[in-house]
Formats: sequence, C-alpha cells, structure tokens
Amino acid sequence: MLHKVNTQTKIQSINEFVIKFANVNGSGSASANALFAKTVLRMGVVATPRNIFPSNIQGLPTWYEVRVSEAGHLAARGDTCDLMVAMNPQTWDQDIRSIEPGGYLFYDNTRHVAADQFRNDITVIGVPLTQMSNDAYENPRQRQLFKNIIGLGALAALLGLDTKAIEDLFTEQFKGKEKLVAANVQALHMGFDWVKTHLDDPVHIKVKAANTVGDRIFVDGNTAASLGAVYGGATVCAWYPITPSSSLAEGFANYCAKLRVDKETGRNKFAIVQTEDELASIGMVIGAAWNGARAFTATSGPGISLMQEFIGLAYFAEIPAVIFDVQRAGPSTGMPTRTQQSDIMTCAYASHGDTKHILLIPEDPYECFEFGALAFDLADRLQTPVFVMLDLEIGMNERLSKPFQWDDSRNLDRGKIMTEEDLEAGKKFGRYLDVDGDGIPFRTYPGTHPSKGAFFTRGTSKDSMARYSEEGKDYQENMERLLKKHDTARYLVPAAIEKRAEKPTRFGVIYYGSTSPAMDEACQLLAQSGIHVDLLRVRAFPFGDEVKAFIADHETTFVLEQNREGQVRSLLINELEINPAILVKIVHFDGAPITAGFVTDVISHKISSLQGA
Repeated sequence: MLHKVNTQTKIQSINEFVIKFANVNGSGSASANALFAKTVLRMGVVATPRNIFPSNIQGLPTWYEVRVSEAGHLAARGDTCDLMVAMNPQTWDQDIRSIEPGGYLFYDNTRHVAADQFRNDITVIGVPLTQMSNDAYENPRQRQLFKNIIGLGALAALLGLDTKAIEDLFTEQFKGKEKLVAANVQALHMGFDWVKTHLDDPVHIKVKAANTVGDRIFVDGNTAASLGAVYGGATVCAWYPITPSSSLAEGFANYCAKLRVDKETGRNKFAIVQTEDELASIGMVIGAAWNGARAFTATSGPGISLMQEFIGLAYFAEIPAVIFDVQRAGPSTGMPTRTQQSDIMTCAYASHGDTKHILLIPEDPYECFEFGALAFDLADRLQTPVFVMLDLEIGMNERLSKPFQWDDSRNLDRGKIMTEEDLEAGKKFGRYLDVDGDGIPFRTYPGTHPSKGAFFTRGTSKDSMARYSEEGKDYQENMERLLKKHDTARYLVPAAIEKRAEKPTRFGVIYYGSTSPAMDEACQLLAQSGIHVDLLRVRAFPFGDEVKAFIADHETTFVLEQNREGQVRSLLINELEINPAILVKIVHFDGAPITAGFVTDVISHKISSLQGA
C-alpha cells in the first residue's frame, strides 16, 4: 500500500458500493470478475454486474462493473466507482479519475508506479499479483489466468468475501475436474493470505452476509428469451450472428439439445440454421411459419434494416413470424457493444408502404421469458410478425430476476385454423375473409385437404379469396382489414402497468424496457425531495386504452427513453393523436445504461421550469 488518506475521509459502507474492474479484452479476467459478483450474491446481497467491452475481438480495454446494493437497486449508479481494480495501463489515467473522493484503488504493484500517477484523496492498495503468479507457475497462460484468481483472493480479504462461497463456485464450475478446483483454491488463498499478512484492513467498504436476494435467479435476458421460445413452442430458428443477439440463438440451441430431442430415437425435434445473412434468415423463418412451424430469428438493428422487404411480405401475406431484436446503438454500425432503444420506430412501421407491427417490450429477464413465449401465440393468433424488443443492457448482462413460471396445462394458441373437418362440413373458406369482424381471417396449413382450402400466397394485392386483384376496392378493403386486425391486437398484448404516487400529482412519466430500474430508483429519490410523479410502464405496441387515459389524467407527461429522437413519444403522438406540448421528451443515448441520478436531475429541473413558468 503506497499511501492512505485520512480515515474520516474514506468511503465507509457495508453492502452499498460500486466496484469496477479495468482489464484488457482477452486477458481471461472475465471469469474471475463474474466469480466476484456471484460470491456477493451467494452471501445474500444484491449485486448487478455490467460487462463493458469493445467491439473488436482482443486487445482493447474492457471493464466489468458491479453495483452492490443491499437496498436492491439494479440500475447502473453512474460513471464513478468506490473501488477501482486497475489492471490495464492503457486506461490508467481514466480509471484513476473515475474513483470517488475517499475511494480506493487496487492495483498490481509488481512494477513500480510513480507517486504522481496517483491521487491524494484516495487509498491505494498495491499487491504483487504478477510476482506471486510468476513464482508459483511456469506456464505463461496459467500465470495470466491464476493471476486473476490471486487478485480475487486479495479482494476477498479486503472486502470480507466468504472464501467458502468462492470455493463452492469453483467446485460447480469445474465439476469432475478436481485438479482444477484445487489449483484455483490454492491461487485464491495465495492472494487472501498475502493481504492478511501484509495489510492492516485498509478498505472500509465491506460485504456482509444478508438476506436480500431471496429466491430470485441470476440470468441474462437473451438466455431467458431463448428459453421462452422453447416453452412457446418454437421449433425453427434461422439466424445470422450479430452483437448483441447471438447468444439468444445459441441459448435456444443449447435448450433444444436438452428439451427437444426424442428420448427414444435420439432424433432432433428442431431445426437451427445459421444462414449466410439476415435476409436469408427471415426468409427461412417466413417459409417455416407458412408451413405451420413456430419459427423465429434473433438480430439487432442492422439486421432489421436488411429484413425490411421480407417483413412487409409477412405482414401483407399474413404469415406469423417472431423477431427478437436486441437493440444497440446505431445508425449503421454505430456502437455495436453499447445499449440503446433505437429500433422502436423502425420495427413498429417496418417495410415500405402502410405497415404496423406488434412490439413486445420486456423490462427484465422474467418478461423476456414470458414475452418470448407469448410472441408465438400472438404471431399465430394475429397471423403477423411480432417483435420482441430487448436491448443490450437487458439481453447480455446477468441480473437478478424472479423465477420463471409456466403453467403446464397451458395450450399453444394457434389462432384461426380451418381444419379438414371444417372444410368437409362445407364451411366457407376465403384466406383473407373477415368473418368475425376482428380483422383476422382463417388460414389452412399446407396439405390440410386434398381438394379444398388451398390458396396462393402472394405479396401482391388480392381479394378476400386470395385471388390476384389490383382493383382499388379490393386493395383498400384488405388494407383496412389489416388495420382492424392491428386494433384487435390492443386487447391481446400485455397492458401497460401503472404506479401511482403516494400523493396526488399533475405529473406523469411513461417509460419502458431497460429504463425500469433507473426509473424505479429515481422515483424514490424524487419523492424524498418532495417531487411526486405517477408512473406508467408501457409493455407493448399497439398501445392500450390505459395509455391514453394516463396521459389525459396529467397536465404534463414525461416520456423517458434511450434514443435521440424520443421514438415512443413520436408513436404516442402519431397513434393516439396526443398534443405534443403535453408530452415532454427525456432522452439518454450515449450508449451507457441510463442512471437514476440522470433521471432525477432531468425531471427535477423540468418540473421546476414548468412550475416557474
């Protein structure tokens, strides 16, 4: 330890702090960093990690941030941290600046660092990680990997982590490989024992066992959505790799290998195709769905751009399709490894001409699972593409979630299917005939009947019997029916969820998706300062009646989102014919997760301005 600040100025906290690991991509640090977060969780304390990484494969800086919060806050706290684990010389100055005054710097002091490279208002803890690793191991790769575990052991001693919990994690990670377990335990205690021998408790932030995790599970949204697709009856996935959605398709493949293989014959009951591009992937999804399979693709913004014409075909020919869009920062390549909610408008009106699509917008892994399954019922019921709008923050970062639930008696909703028996009984079949007034026609599966119920699927205009027609009347009737079907969807998609403030207020906030943790925390902070707001979390498009009613109940409604243009605000104005003056845009679009501090500051300022006016 090079120096320490006055004890009274040190940050002192139990189970409420932010630690940030600064590493080089490809250094093998990810596993050790994840073990830190999981250890805190095993001790019963809420921990929310975020992996901040570059879009190249190896060599550039990467960070892993963990917010420890016994109060249960899941949102990112901000740009600063209380403890920086600085292992990357490239970002040293930047990392030092990000430490809160009174905070702590942990670094590898095997090599000398000049005193002027530190700050006088932080506590510096140096541990010779490289030297210890080099002395203990000969293999270069082992030296690098075990250096990370030695560092984890040192942090365990400094912060009070339960080493037994870490050892249990080793046992689970290297199940059946006792030598690896023993080697990692040895490296862990090398770091732990060095700190206990050489340092006198320099860090005043600690982790102590609590009971705030409960029965929640630790999972990322992409994994949750892929499991939801399995439970939702999906048997076909066609996809092209793209950050940050690739792990969703990979998760589906892993779950299918466990859950969709015939136990007696060993045959796969699924088809997963990695295609040559996104255009091919959506084409295969539409073909499989037309044939009666439940099919999906997973992609991000650039993939959605390439799929536009096929999406229009599925909309106009009325073919079910599910598209998981894990949003990232655009336009073009943008920032592939940063989060945004910037595809809302693109997906709502995807393709040329007059189109309107169903959007499901989950806030956490639980809803990723729930909506991941629901999307297939809605696609079949409505015979149309359905988008599930994740983003990188939800999709790729693990977080606590309530356990998934599934009713085994639940039946898949196949929608309006004309069967062979119906056709034999003489029921009238017109592929695009609206017989119920809800805009949704009946369809038949290929091969339903040898002589009845066949139709020609086309992307050109047709009449209600699926016959080619360019008559204006036929075209207009068909387009109006599609609009009616979209209106029917308002009563089938998940309704928005309202939270009323403790005191009456004329201010409301509409938000959605990954802004939820920050908004929930900000609401508490605002209330503490005497500012009360009602909340409405939108979960789907088209909007239900409750959304328009919420806006009507408030003089001013703020719309919080992570894109530059305020895309959901634009949808609200366009679809509900709302006066733009009463919808105030609050946007955050730098690619980092939105924080409660940002939300609190902006809403406080805007309300003060409105009240002053």
